[in-house]
Amino acid sequence: MEFSKFSCLTLACLLALALILPTHAQDSPQDFLNAHNAARAAINVGPMTWDNTVAAYAQNYANQRIGDCNLVHSGGRYGENIAWGSADLSGTDAVRMWVNERADYNYGTNTCAPGKVCGHYTQVVWRNSVRLGCAKVRCNSGGTFIICSYDPAGNVVGQKPY
Repeated sequence: MEFSKFSCLTLACLLALALILPTHAQDSPQDFLNAHNAARAAINVGPMTWDNTVAAYAQNYANQRIGDCNLVHSGGRYGENIAWGSADLSGTDAVRMWVNERADYNYGTNTCAPGKVCGHYTQVVWRNSVRLGCAKVRCNSGGTFIICSYDPAGNVVGQKPY
């Protein structure tokens, strides 16, 4: 059987798509949720659930960042983690970055190591934050902006996350 030029072109397109599409993996609601809940389970904090209202808020704000991709918090009613990265930054990559701050968090003193940031981690594992919504957009610059919103908000001054 001889392949036509059309068949070869179609096959080439399908192969190209197979190479491109994995860059969009790990961005579904379940992927964001699984990444958060794995970090919470590691310290015996109960799981979060996906909330479409919180997710709509996150998507609305992410859409506002398409033009500049600036790491500026929304200032809204939800707790919030934001990330910026290259075009192939996935949602699970962003959550992994936030969770990696655990190494700089001291639960006993409820503080971060000097000169370090750990508030992203504490928001991910904040026991009372039980509803999650996240969004990802490709910015005009080619970068990626990711936001996860948490309800109720965590990182309450004077309280430990769990």
